[in-house]
Amino acid sequence: MIGFISEKLLIPILDFFYGLVPSYGLAIVALTVVIRIALFPLSAGSIRSARRMKIAQPVMQKRQAEIKSKFSGDPKKQQEELGKLMNEFGSPLAGCLPLIVQMPVLFALFATLRGSPFADVPYNINLKILPQDQIATIDPKPFVSPRHSIFINSKAHFPIVASLPNGIKIGDKDTVKINLQSTNGNNYNDILSGFDNGDNFLPSWTVSKGDENVKVSNDGTVTALKPGDATIEAKIPGLAAKSGFLFIKALGQVGFYVDGAINWDIAALVGAFGLTLLLSQVLSGQGMPANPQQSTANKITPVMITGMFLFFPLPAGVLLYMVVANIFQALQTFLLNKEALPDNLQKILNEQLNKSTDGITTSPQISEKRLPFEPNNKK
Repeated sequence: MIGFISEKLLIPILDFFYGLVPSYGLAIVALTVVIRIALFPLSAGSIRSARRMKIAQPVMQKRQAEIKSKFSGDPKKQQEELGKLMNEFGSPLAGCLPLIVQMPVLFALFATLRGSPFADVPYNINLKILPQDQIATIDPKPFVSPRHSIFINSKAHFPIVASLPNGIKIGDKDTVKINLQSTNGNNYNDILSGFDNGDNFLPSWTVSKGDENVKVSNDGTVTALKPGDATIEAKIPGLAAKSGFLFIKALGQVGFYVDGAINWDIAALVGAFGLTLLLSQVLSGQGMPANPQQSTANKITPVMITGMFLFFPLPAGVLLYMVVANIFQALQTFLLNKEALPDNLQKILNEQLNKSTDGITTSPQISEKRLPFEPNNKK
């Protein structure tokens, strides 16, 4: 499903924007914004639900305890009253469904930006070398890798897979050829022969694991040396992997610290990710009563995640997407926090704010309007 969304939805949008402005960096920004706007009604539902649950949770927990205590001997009545409570405040799980629905698109977007044209594309084939007497008893099962769209130029890209007709189990001393081909069976090298720059996208073949068990030639021919496990990697260059954008040296560049040198553009992207994540966290608590524990968590979490991404191998193009997505998320959170709450929740919020300021009323000014591209749902 993720591959289908990537090939049929995201890559055509990417091609469209690259056709308008021939910059893959700008295409990433535009693609991210378009997808986030398209998913706005879904993500907005999650943000609204989280905001309302943050207000209602203390009251709900108290009421739930009272209901369970009062109707401890009558499970049917207890469930009935708990249902009424959910109808009054909404279910804590209500915000999960919109998040789940949008996840396949976001995963597909993430996968698209990790592959061609923004990064070199690896095909990893795990082989098992067996003695000849064992191979004779095995029923061959064809192997086909996950497909990746390989860009030869900005207008030509093909879904390519790696395949082994007789499977990944190979007899000792046997020789097999790993085929790179399109999903409709066309040989990858034949596809490249139709382009003047085709030689730039020939795969490199290496043994990434078990080089004592197999060897591989430049055309993908594998020779088994002795029984054991091995992994063959075919890597196809990404069209825009070395393309820069603004301060980014290469969209396909991976790693904050590589070969003893610091990639400051990666460091800047990770820092921007952390700052925009912190901004989104701070805005999520806008207009809410003070909560020292939550405030501390909102500050620590971005620092921990940012530190992790310093050493997590993500291409610069993916980090650019994450920064743009965080900016959009922060703006979305800011706007949604201006929406009017249902009367019962607004009353609870006012009471919470009064308590947190020792009796001083600090009711926030809230707009009644929704954004123009959102459905006018009943609050």
